[in-house]
Amino acid sequence: MLKRILIAIAILFGLAATGVGALAINANRFIYHPSTAVVAPNIPGVTVEHIHTSDGQTLVAWYSPPPHGGPVFLFFDGNGGRPQVWGGRWRRIQQGGAGFLAVYYRGYSGSTGAPSEAGLHEDARAGYDWLTAHGYSAQDIVIHGFSLGTGVAVRLAAERPARALILEAPFTSINDVASEHAPMFASSSSMITDSFASRDWIARVHMPVLIVHGDHDSVVPFDEGEHLYELANGPKQFVRMPDSDHATLVRDGLYDHVWPFLAEHPRT
Repeated sequence: MLKRILIAIAILFGLAATGVGALAINANRFIYHPSTAVVAPNIPGVTVEHIHTSDGQTLVAWYSPPPHGGPVFLFFDGNGGRPQVWGGRWRRIQQGGAGFLAVYYRGYSGSTGAPSEAGLHEDARAGYDWLTAHGYSAQDIVIHGFSLGTGVAVRLAAERPARALILEAPFTSINDVASEHAPMFASSSSMITDSFASRDWIARVHMPVLIVHGDHDSVVPFDEGEHLYELANGPKQFVRMPDSDHATLVRDGLYDHVWPFLAEHPRT
């Protein structure tokens, strides 16, 4: 889905560059593919929380508290994210002795409002603030983004302290990915406004960074993850997942790399 969306954006850029400029104002809507379905968790220990943002939106979040002393993952999903499709992810986190707060963006899964880059960053801050208001310290929190959520996660990690940052199938910016899928429109791709330019923020992140990317990713090119890794400060680790596609990393052993990474970077 995201690959088709990025190609559509690139085509829109090309039309705008040739004079059909009015189409450019619709570019951002291709980025987001929200599901409005509200689904109750069917995993033991998971509850639905409602988080209020500073600009008046109410977000749906799935929450599983960690066992005493365990980390809590602050998770940001992709552009078509739905909490009910990640049962394997949530169980792996629980089995690893951790908890999670999965914040679903405005316009998604029962959250109010409509998505935009500025709005998603505000949603991320609201999720972080919810955790600190419920007694979690910065060193309890692991910020984790998948796909589009990596752009949200990097910006938050540049603004707020945490134990670590985990980026699953990340990109340097939406513009860069669209240009890779349709190189002929590279010169006009800068017209997009919701670019989630992690390349401009990653150097401001000062915490351990783990980047995991499948080398058969059909959505976000593998070299996007490599380029972002080059820009990141240490300590950092890059994991190449052989034969993994964009959304198969959890199935293919993502958390087998997450747990040793966190063990190497304990709470301080």
